[in-house]
Formats: sequence, structure tokens, C-alpha cells
Amino acid sequence: MTVDLMRRAPLADHAAVLAALAPAVIAEERPFLTQLTVRVREGHDAVGEVLGVPLPAEPCTFTSGAGPFGAVDVLWLGPDEYLVLAGPGAVTEPDLRPAIVVGAVTDTSAQRTTVRLAGPAVRDVLAHGCAIDLDPAVSPPGTCVQTLLARTGIVLLVREAGEFTVLVRQSFAPYFAAWLADAATEYTEEAPWPSR
Repeated sequence: MTVDLMRRAPLADHAAVLAALAPAVIAEERPFLTQLTVRVREGHDAVGEVLGVPLPAEPCTFTSGAGPFGAVDVLWLGPDEYLVLAGPGAVTEPDLRPAIVVGAVTDTSAQRTTVRLAGPAVRDVLAHGCAIDLDPAVSPPGTCVQTLLARTGIVLLVREAGEFTVLVRQSFAPYFAAWLADAATEYTEEAPWPSR
């Protein structure tokens, strides 16, 4: 007996809900990205050389670039803890292990899905459920934080031109999509309630 298992994006059933938020908020799921949790106590430079992107030196930041594995983001999650974010299957644990002298690397790709957020109302919508001040003067591009968004643990990346990347646990992804749609209601053209 052969079983055909197909991978299904965590927000596949919510694509229409997310699309309806445009143009106020552009929300696109980027499922199945490679996510490697890296603990490094020694050899930071060696890991950066393998990736083609240096590990961030400052807390709550991320570095980006294109190296031998394509486009890569390296997120600072804590002292000596980083998250490597790359295209599906682009980089693997065995690629990084030789560069790590003291530490570990674990594939955590199945843990979270990734959502790209942009649009003129995106900061206002995120402010409904996030305590982080997303004003560019406070959280400039390159900022990366672990925080709560509407009681859901997320990793939030602040990118250029008012664009954000949200990493949310797959089990919370449907809740995140529903919350996002609700929080964006006042910014979309058609409100779900009748006008008075």
C-alpha cells in the first residue's frame, strides 16, 4: 500500500482571508522555509563564513545576505542563540556542523510558518496586539524580537520600507490569521458590520 502524503501549508485554508486584507495589509504566507536553530559559543565567524552571512553581533537584530545557500537571514534570538532562515531545503544541519566548535544546530523548520506583512496599515494593525513600538525611530530595519502578538508567541523581523516578517508556530497560525483579519477590519474598505 502506497500512501501519498502531501505537505500542506499551515495557512492554506486562510489564503482568501489574508488576500482580502489588501491593499491596507498585504499578508503572504511563505511556508516550508528552512529554519535552523544554532547555538554557538565559539566559532561565530566560521558559521558566518559557511552561510555567507555574518551572525548578528547586536542583540535584537538580524543580518541578511546571499551566499552559497541563496538568500539567508540570521536572527539573534538570545546570547549564543541564532535562527537561520533560508529557502526550503537550502541549508541543512550537516552544512553547519563542521563550523561549530562548541554548540549545536537543530532543524526547527517544522515548528513555525512565516508570513510576510506589508501595506500602509500594517504598523497600525500590528499595534493592536503587539507591545513592541514599531515606529522606525525605535525599531529600525534590521530589528528582530521575540514577543507576543495577541497572546501568540512570534518572532518579528522589521525589514525595509515598512515590511515585516512574522514567524508563528504552526499550531497557532490559524488563530494568527483570524486575529489579523479582525485587527485589520477598520482599515479594509468593507467592514463586516452594517453602517448606522
